[in-house]
Amino acid sequence: MTLFVLFGSLLLMLVLGFPVMVTLGASSLAAILVEGGVPDFIVMHRMVGGMDSFPLLSIPFFVLAGSLMNSAGITSRIFDFARAIVGWMPGGLGHVNVGASVIFAGMSGAAVADAGGLGAIEIKAMRQAGYDPGFSVGITAASSTIGPIIPPSLPLVIYGVMASTSIGQLFAAGLIPGLMMAGALMLMVAWYAHRYQYPRDIGFALHRVWHTFCRAFLSLMTPLIIVGGIVLGIFTATEAAIAAVIYAMMLGALVYRTLSWKRLISVSMETIETTGIIMMIIAASSVFSWLLTSHHVAENFASWMLAFTSSPTAILLLMTLILFVVGCFMETIAAITILVPVLLPIAVSLGVDPVQFGIIMVLNLMIGLLTPPVGLVLYVLSQVSKVPFERCASATMPFLIPLILVLMLVTFVPGLSLWLPTLIYR
Repeated sequence: MTLFVLFGSLLLMLVLGFPVMVTLGASSLAAILVEGGVPDFIVMHRMVGGMDSFPLLSIPFFVLAGSLMNSAGITSRIFDFARAIVGWMPGGLGHVNVGASVIFAGMSGAAVADAGGLGAIEIKAMRQAGYDPGFSVGITAASSTIGPIIPPSLPLVIYGVMASTSIGQLFAAGLIPGLMMAGALMLMVAWYAHRYQYPRDIGFALHRVWHTFCRAFLSLMTPLIIVGGIVLGIFTATEAAIAAVIYAMMLGALVYRTLSWKRLISVSMETIETTGIIMMIIAASSVFSWLLTSHHVAENFASWMLAFTSSPTAILLLMTLILFVVGCFMETIAAITILVPVLLPIAVSLGVDPVQFGIIMVLNLMIGLLTPPVGLVLYVLSQVSKVPFERCASATMPFLIPLILVLMLVTFVPGLSLWLPTLIYR
């Protein structure tokens, strides 16, 4: 009865459109009341305990660093540099779109920040060059999902905390899959360019590459500071996030002089709001996860899956399908905090490394950001591009094909995600 109330109220409130943190908290409290209630201090202890983790301190700093990058005009410098490198290829601006997302991924760690920051520049440039609006939105949406795979990554930080897994190893594991996503999307762009005769953007010129590189050099140092510092053991993920914020503030305020006090205060307030929402989701989902654990949901679900099939391949495909469906309806961080306690033990029992499973889970949920009805990236790009949400969704569907192919490779070829962590940490 308790689990029926827990999941029934969760689904009902999601359908009715309640905020995720309210949905998780209210469904958990309803289940507790049906069970007979527990002392208030136990619920509060679980909520506070869920947020009491040092790596979670990196969340506000990574959010702030990404916002500062957008506000300081760094995104336009990145776009110009990517344009000089790959703009000469057929369908040039499509390739630029992907290349700029790869560079920006090493700064923000969030798909929505990529879509909202770079997306506005990319879609405007592609519209002016005569590209189909659907293609422009589709490739922008798909390329934004690279952000949370290439380090740093907010979802991987949350997963690392929930799974008690090294965040440094998770960051290293995401690099090759992220580059594979970029390569697959560029192949898709090349196919579109051939079929629809999309033009080259600009000719290749070394002087242009050098000029844009010089303009963007200090901006391009940001991923090196974050990723290099973590990989070399100079920083923890949290310390790297703080260093990124300090560096972004120095660039915006002292070097480029594009960051005013007014804008800094505005960005800081946006960061506080975003962080508050994330932390409340984590707190509420901690109670939800506690109920799942106390009622042995993971063990029972594992027994059901093993009774359904004993094939590791079939079980991995079934878990992938579950993640994909959940990603269509639930916000990424909430999905991670709920599903890790349920699915990770099953994956480990099949011999899947927790680091590899983290990449599988996050990549799968990133694809969910491109699918209705939630599709947060689609909503952002619909606002940025003034293209109706339905058109954004339909235009993005073809770009799911290369992303799903990469997901399958990462799922069934462990070396793609584990080679770097093994080389660096093990």
